[in-house]
Amino acid sequence: MSIYLMLLRTTGVLFFVALACSVIGGLSNAALLALINQGLSATEAQRWQLAWQFALLALLMLGTRTLSQSLFMAMGQRCKAELRRKLVQQVADAGYADLEQHGMPRALSVLTQDLDQVVVFFIALPGFVMSLAVIIGCMGYLGYLSLTVMMIALITVLIGSLGYSGVHRRALQLMRQSRQREETLTGEVSALFSGAKELRLHAPRKQAFLHNKLFNTIEQVRVERTRGYVLYALANIWASVFFFAFIGVVMFLLANMLDLHGAVMSGFAMVFLYMIVPIETALAALPGLTLTQVALKRIQAMQQQLPPEQTTFGAPPLSFHQLELRDITYQHEAFQLGPLSLQFRPGELVYLTGGNGSGKTTLARLLTGLYQADSGQLLLDGEVINESNRAGYRQLFSAVFNDFHLFEDLQGIDSTRWNDEAHALLDALQLTRKVTLVEGTFSTLSLSTGQRKRLALLVAWLEDRPFYLFDEWAADQDPAFREVFYHQLLPALKARGKTVLVITHDDRYFHLADRCLKLELGQLVSA
Repeated sequence: MSIYLMLLRTTGVLFFVALACSVIGGLSNAALLALINQGLSATEAQRWQLAWQFALLALLMLGTRTLSQSLFMAMGQRCKAELRRKLVQQVADAGYADLEQHGMPRALSVLTQDLDQVVVFFIALPGFVMSLAVIIGCMGYLGYLSLTVMMIALITVLIGSLGYSGVHRRALQLMRQSRQREETLTGEVSALFSGAKELRLHAPRKQAFLHNKLFNTIEQVRVERTRGYVLYALANIWASVFFFAFIGVVMFLLANMLDLHGAVMSGFAMVFLYMIVPIETALAALPGLTLTQVALKRIQAMQQQLPPEQTTFGAPPLSFHQLELRDITYQHEAFQLGPLSLQFRPGELVYLTGGNGSGKTTLARLLTGLYQADSGQLLLDGEVINESNRAGYRQLFSAVFNDFHLFEDLQGIDSTRWNDEAHALLDALQLTRKVTLVEGTFSTLSLSTGQRKRLALLVAWLEDRPFYLFDEWAADQDPAFREVFYHQLLPALKARGKTVLVITHDDRYFHLADRCLKLELGQLVSA
């Protein structure tokens, strides 16, 4: 479904009610002009009657304008929330490889700036529609005064619109370029925080990053955005030139030719002056409406680039007899992993070694179902893992990857284990002085890398899955904790019948494994 249809479905009939209120408010505004013009030549008795009409029209205009603005504001927030829920759900349901390719900066940019721009659209729309209604109402009143003048006005508007549209297209292009550039800026600002240590320890790198990248991107955004708004200003000037040219031609050149008397001329003058503000308001709203169009296209692009996995969450396996990789291959750019054939059984402790870039983490993500192999089969007790059962299959694993994320609470874990095992593990991992656990929530995550990994190990332990995977877990630990990890924790998991795969370079502990696997350039060289 198109994102535009989704927005209409979210707002429902309220959108058309608010739109109708804007139109009524605009037409009422134009009608007030006609009453004012009538009042200038009316008798005293007629003025009393016109006064009541004026009061009613003024109340109608103010009421519909207020209602329209309130409804559009509420709809803007509703659409923003609904889009945010859908996009967050889409991120949660997308394949892991697609998420990696899409990148966090782009997603954050869409979930924040682009969604905020949707709200701007709903804020700007009532004023834009009301201004158009005022202009249409004034043109209708012009037709009432003189059809010839109205036709001249329509021709003037047509010519002005053609010139405006050409400039508008170029401005739109610049707005799109600046929006894409802001995406790059988001990533660079993120790097400013994540690389804070490195930048402060290397002053030349800091200066080069700021001046060659960050400041340059900021300047490019400024230039492109400024050019876009300047073009909008030129377009507005173009429209104003034609408008005032029309006023000059009618008032000073055609007045005698058309034999227009004083009352009609005063009516024309009022209409012309009255139309200036609505025209400027409508033109001023166009940049915001244009940016909304850009934002909606980016939101739609994100939806297309992050399709949900075609998988259903079945009952997670509580145990298994054999997990097999059969002739598995995976290609990423120039690197190819496999073909690989491996088997894992319950109660087995396996070490996986190899140099950087050999494919260890890629293999781990294939094994856990985060990546989908290009060829070959992944089998659990002889059953092929495919789209229909991959989500359930992934629940077989508790994993601590090298790039793990630590959540602040233990949601999804049996609460009885919080009070029993969790506190005992905190003590065993020497974290009780740093972290407390209250109702399944950690008191702090402001810990060293090694301490955070110990906390991640605690979470994985409490998950109590059949298969455990540790990606370079001990690399950031003190020697004492390495001893605990290799001599106590891993054997304890094995004794509980868990299958354990450890990615490691600690050759001092290789003898503790049931078998060691080694990868070189994506190929298994020993098993």
